[in-house]
Amino acid sequence: MIRMLRRSVNRRSLVLFMGEAALIAGAVVAGVWIRLGDAAWILFGLEGGYFKTAVVTIICLLCLYFADLYNLRRVSDPGEMFVRLIQALGAASIVLALVYFWFPWLMLGRGVFVLTSGLVIGSLAAWRGAFTWIGRRLRARERLLLVGTGQAAITLAREMYLRRDELGVEIVGFIDPDPQKVGAAVLNPGVVGTIEDIPSIARARGVDRVVVSLADARGKLPMDKLLEMKLGGVTFDHLPSVYEEYTGKIAVENLRPSWLIFSEGFRKARWQEVAKRTLDIMVSLMALVLTLPLTVLTAVVVRLTSAGRVLYHQPRVGQHGRVFTVHKFRSMFENAEADTGPVWAVTNDPRVTPVGRFLRRTRLDELPQLWNVLAGDMSLVGPRPERPEFVQQLTRQIPFYGQRHVLRPGLTGWAQIRYTYGASVEDALEKLQYDLFYIKHAAIAFDIFIILATVKTVILRRGA
Repeated sequence: MIRMLRRSVNRRSLVLFMGEAALIAGAVVAGVWIRLGDAAWILFGLEGGYFKTAVVTIICLLCLYFADLYNLRRVSDPGEMFVRLIQALGAASIVLALVYFWFPWLMLGRGVFVLTSGLVIGSLAAWRGAFTWIGRRLRARERLLLVGTGQAAITLAREMYLRRDELGVEIVGFIDPDPQKVGAAVLNPGVVGTIEDIPSIARARGVDRVVVSLADARGKLPMDKLLEMKLGGVTFDHLPSVYEEYTGKIAVENLRPSWLIFSEGFRKARWQEVAKRTLDIMVSLMALVLTLPLTVLTAVVVRLTSAGRVLYHQPRVGQHGRVFTVHKFRSMFENAEADTGPVWAVTNDPRVTPVGRFLRRTRLDELPQLWNVLAGDMSLVGPRPERPEFVQQLTRQIPFYGQRHVLRPGLTGWAQIRYTYGASVEDALEKLQYDLFYIKHAAIAFDIFIILATVKTVILRRGA
């Protein structure tokens, strides 16, 4: 799971994050010593200076994260990066000012804050510039050779090509058992050889892994020849496993029950279930208390701006197919489905009230679902619950759709942070692939990562 999560987080982003953590902490320590001189010994030795430094570092890193500065696909322009950097550190200054107002004992010393701010801005700007410059020249790539030219191999190659800089991967070419297809275009590049050519291609082109699509291999590829190459030192991998590793989802169209049965993962230790439920209870209780004023305000606004109930209660399918009632602030006009029955939501849905659009963009309409989490119907993280009418339809149309109900449904989930909002059979298929990945690799660390990413998504108002 850690390897998969590392791919999803992006190793370059992780290195950037760790480097900035060290730089911010170092800038704080340097600021203290420059400003206080020998008195810094007292601060760090007797007054918890290292803990105070950690507080500043964590707040700065969180503000950088919520400013999307670790998403290297979104922040590629140096000018935009610098503007976001100043905005994030400005937000950190405001947060720290509030923290020092409520907890003055956390202050590092008079005048340290201003000096440290200059050091942090200068060091982070220099680090970002150096990181970009070095990354463009020393970026390591994993070179893959794809065996098969069917839809599964093409889908994998297309996703990798679109994210090649982020993933650090390069497709050397395709292998096809038919010699007549050598040189034919597939994507970019095309077919570079046949099965017999794999050893020479692997040596000549520095191939790290040969990825085999078993959907293409059955009845077409000589498995004894592949086995001989494997024993001779060529590294082979199964295409669904590589697809999962690089994309953070499981390709349903290539999936076989045997792969699910014999694949690693899908283990749910009892202690993990207890820890997950404990996290659900603690976070939902804390969130209910902290958001109480906002909840009351939202209820008042809904009541004053449209006729009907404040809360909307709707049946959803939960763990093991059990139907429960989900609670939300009403975002549609009263009786919006009286004439049509259950239908998918659409872009600019006319059933949604003006206030409801704002509630959906900000996710405020989902605040009452914290009660569902506390009651045990839902978890903080898991596959999103669907309506029974849609579940029946999707189970008939999409293979393995029923498997998403082995866990409690979630207030948020891996699919919600990786895929934009959608309401169709095609969208349900795409989200199922992320849900299966989450079910396979579910862990507390994974949940915490998803929760933090969800907070960032809400702050940046994406995907609603």
